[in-house]
Amino acid sequence: MKRLHLLILLVAGISMISCEDKINLNVEKGISYPVLDAWITTEQGIQTIKFTMSVPYTDEAPAPIVNDAKITLFDMTSGASYPFTFNNNKYTYDASQKAIGIVDHIYKLHVEFKGEIFEAFDTIKRVPPIDSISYKFKTKDESISGKEGYYATMHAKDIKGAVDNYWIRSYRNDTLHRLEDNFSIDGSYDAGVSDGATFITPIAEGITDYEKPFQANEKAIVRLMSCSAPSYNFVTQVYNQVNAGGLFAKVLENVRSNVHSTTPSSKTKILGWFGTSAVSRAERSFK
Repeated sequence: MKRLHLLILLVAGISMISCEDKINLNVEKGISYPVLDAWITTEQGIQTIKFTMSVPYTDEAPAPIVNDAKITLFDMTSGASYPFTFNNNKYTYDASQKAIGIVDHIYKLHVEFKGEIFEAFDTIKRVPPIDSISYKFKTKDESISGKEGYYATMHAKDIKGAVDNYWIRSYRNDTLHRLEDNFSIDGSYDAGVSDGATFITPIAEGITDYEKPFQANEKAIVRLMSCSAPSYNFVTQVYNQVNAGGLFAKVLENVRSNVHSTTPSSKTKILGWFGTSAVSRAERSFK
């Protein structure tokens, strides 16, 4: 029995080594679907919506841009409407003078495409302020990753009284260089664990890339964003899909869209998501 056990381990080890061989797969191209990427916030500035066509999994070409849609955002609470115009491969609305996102307001995205009307709904939820960002310089011996640099921590406190879903995204120097995405419910990882408490340490410290910590004269930027429950489920599912990997990776699955045709018998499908967020933002430079 012992010899049989050793033989099984040996075969398993050889099988794992053989996984390094390259295999050329003949994957069918499949159907190309329109994909909507629309996220409206309470921030002032240009609000952007991207509308593209999906490409085959193995295709490295950029996704074709959809430029013939008509997109309008409706504030269902106030009655205001915001037409988005197509320019430079995306649909935009200039909210530089006045933010169009308001906490507790319900929004509808209205899309006219290929003779059909598609709609999606979301509500902007509350978000607490980021009190501050602190940091500590760690040597190679002091850091878990063995990387020397500045390790930042976000300080914020969950709003008490309801289940709040948060999406925390950090950047290096500007919002073009995204670092980390973290997700939280009531400042922790799950509902019912805490309410009205300070964000727990793993989430608060998750704004630093441990493999490449901040260096002198760099800047950490953190955006703490609220999410409705459906939007939170969407972004966490997408995150898990994108970062699935390794020997025990989960099987990829379709991520549901909240953009639907107003024609019940329609067979046209739009992928993607329309979401909204209230945003708190903070920055900290390292000297």
